[in-house]
Amino acid sequence: MLLRTFTTLALLLSAQVQADPAVGQDVNLDQYREDVKTLASDAFEGRAPLGAGEDKTIAYLTKRFKSMGLQPAFGDSYVQPVPLAQITADQSMTLQIGKLSFANGSEFTARTQQIAKTVALQNDEVVFAGYGINAPEYDWNDYANIDVTGKTVIVLVNDPGFAAKDNTLFNGNAMTYYGRWTYKYEEAARQGAKAVFIVHETMPAGYGWGVIQNSNTNTKFTLIDQHNNQDQIGVMGWLHLRAAEQIFAAAGMDYRKAKKAAAKPGFKAIPLNQPVNLTLRNTIEKKTSRNVAALLPGSEAPDEWVVLHAHWDHLGKALENGKEVVLNGAVDNASGVAGVLALAQQFANQQQQTPLRRTTVFSAFTAEETGLLGAKHFAQNPPVPADQLVAFLNIDGMNVNDAVDYTLQYGEGLSTLEDTVASIAKAQGRSVKQDPRPQNGLFFRSDHFALAREGVPAYLFMSLGDTDPDFIANRYHKSGDDYFASWSLGGVKQDLALIGELMQTLAGQEQWPQWTSQSEFKQKRANQKTPAGH
Repeated sequence: MLLRTFTTLALLLSAQVQADPAVGQDVNLDQYREDVKTLASDAFEGRAPLGAGEDKTIAYLTKRFKSMGLQPAFGDSYVQPVPLAQITADQSMTLQIGKLSFANGSEFTARTQQIAKTVALQNDEVVFAGYGINAPEYDWNDYANIDVTGKTVIVLVNDPGFAAKDNTLFNGNAMTYYGRWTYKYEEAARQGAKAVFIVHETMPAGYGWGVIQNSNTNTKFTLIDQHNNQDQIGVMGWLHLRAAEQIFAAAGMDYRKAKKAAAKPGFKAIPLNQPVNLTLRNTIEKKTSRNVAALLPGSEAPDEWVVLHAHWDHLGKALENGKEVVLNGAVDNASGVAGVLALAQQFANQQQQTPLRRTTVFSAFTAEETGLLGAKHFAQNPPVPADQLVAFLNIDGMNVNDAVDYTLQYGEGLSTLEDTVASIAKAQGRSVKQDPRPQNGLFFRSDHFALAREGVPAYLFMSLGDTDPDFIANRYHKSGDDYFASWSLGGVKQDLALIGELMQTLAGQEQWPQWTSQSEFKQKRANQKTPAGH
């Protein structure tokens, strides 16, 4: 009954679009192509935060927003400073567990977010803690009856539901937040552990070892708290599957059997009785990166913001086969940024004729690739209170190929935004297709998640590799993610039409989108002063 009520409400809201033609129906694809081509060029050095690549990106975005006549979103500025620590670890490190030694990059990775020049594991104990999950609502605690204070924990990626192929465990094949690597590190820190190593396997992780290698062996960034992040885990590590199998064998265990046991209720953590030694030697620089945002003020409710977003950063440069390459990030996420710019221009054109009721905001944040850091900073320091943020729409990778007869949805049954999207898609002759890889937990892996955690209804538009399977396998977070003139952009055209109409609906109505009763974000919103919270 409740679900029917939400669906009816969403359909009514989507019907209240302005009388003007839907925004996004006629985007300038030539300009879109030029934006992607520019942002994903070698001259932008892979758009790594801090440095020449960021400077060029911020200048480009600011210039584009100004040229459209959009106003600054941060007082009198288009940019929001984001204080970061840039941490570069000496990559000559070696991991030793018992009598085994492992090479950095090919067999393990390790980094830290603590603001410390040295983080050392010295003959520390190693414990296999299953999936590293403490979830009372699922009656699951891998840390029950064991004290891991000061110890190194080895855990599995994803969650037991995926491993057991059991829909009664967690959310079955669909990953919960408990399956995300970020959660594993957070929970281990709460348990007092000094280090965590997550065993990588391609299927439950959703990406190959090359992604782990490129994402963890270069300079990393972190937000800085007043305690220099000392409450965070000391070592954030990954183990190649081969290395994990060797470690378990040396401890007299079979990795596959231990993994199977870890997916069963009542699993108990197992000491491996193998000492670990590792030293991280870090070079630390405290710097400031930048979020960018611009807005068109609403005519009746200017303090109510509808945000369209795409992260601007990528991974900069990396070594591939011993050669330095630029990771240009054309699809991830120059394509999304160009989409935000295209719709910003469309809404600016409409503003001259019929201003919308609410303020429309167009943003691009920094450091998504290193933990949603720009989005977290924005969520913790919003220009308007979180209860005035109506919705946060996030584009992370567009379908640059031909149009399709569906739109992808990530996270099922979370908010009324889903039904509004479905109504607009139906009018386009498209269906809603559920996430084809729910085990990868994509809803938790992009900037909108930082806003969802603050109670803001959020929706992810992502087409990474959906129409091009080779992309995830061979180009995602690698040097092959480049701009190609052969892109048809049919998918971009249809998706921007959908997103534009959705944003126009949200900005033109009085009603607020709502989380559903089954959403873990509902209570956060309910505690806020927004009409959606009452």
